[in-house]
Amino acid sequence: MKIISIATSKKKGTKKIPVQSANVLKDYGIEGDAHSGNWHRQISFLSSEKIEEAKSRGLNVSFGDFAENIATLGIDWSKIEIGTRFKLGDSVIVEITQIGKECHNKCAIYYMAGDCIMPREGIFAKVIEGGNIYCGDEISYEK
Repeated sequence: MKIISIATSKKKGTKKIPVQSANVLKDYGIEGDAHSGNWHRQISFLSSEKIEEAKSRGLNVSFGDFAENIATLGIDWSKIEIGTRFKLGDSVIVEITQIGKECHNKCAIYYMAGDCIMPREGIFAKVIEGGNIYCGDEISYEK
């Protein structure tokens, strides 16, 4: 299990721009990201396999296009329970707080991509311990 992509944006409802690394702040999220703050959805995750699946259906999408902060490899998010903790890289610990989300209207991502898989496939977490993360970092279950 590992981090394939990290992405941030300055504004909610828009695609995120991939970066090579990020500073993750305890009880806040990724520094500089629009979704960070004092709430339960500080970081979003999406399986890179689901992004590839969307591509195979003809969508012209890449990392960050669904507004996910972290695209992962080797995790079946559909089998993860709320409350599960993961360690990202050397020091960051997150706790899963929400599976999927409700979209009240179609955002720019939907119109750009033709679909948005985050409501069905996205996972959200709060930051328990901060630190730096990098593309390629390992992800492990935290006891």
